[in-house]
Amino acid sequence: MANITITLEESGSKGRYVAQVEGFEDVGEMTFSRLNPTLIIVDHTGVPDSLRGQGVGQALAAHVVAEARAKSFRIVPLCPFLRAQFERHHPEWADVMVVS
Repeated sequence: MANITITLEESGSKGRYVAQVEGFEDVGEMTFSRLNPTLIIVDHTGVPDSLRGQGVGQALAAHVVAEARAKSFRIVPLCPFLRAQFERHHPEWADVMVVS
């Protein structure tokens, strides 16, 4: 797997996790809206074609789950990719995911 660095950019109620892959200019992202201090809605995961196959989407998903646990918030996976990842990682991610 590639060497991936993930950083958080947040302004007001909007934010995104940005994934930079060593040796690549393009970045992947997972965007979210913060409803309150204990709940976010992840609405989009974007990985450019140049980064496909590098594990960027999976790294972003695992990172947001780890952040949710560390910072005591829960996630509504509105994004189809994150919802699919949740289904693959259920029940181990059930503690941080809110699905209806």
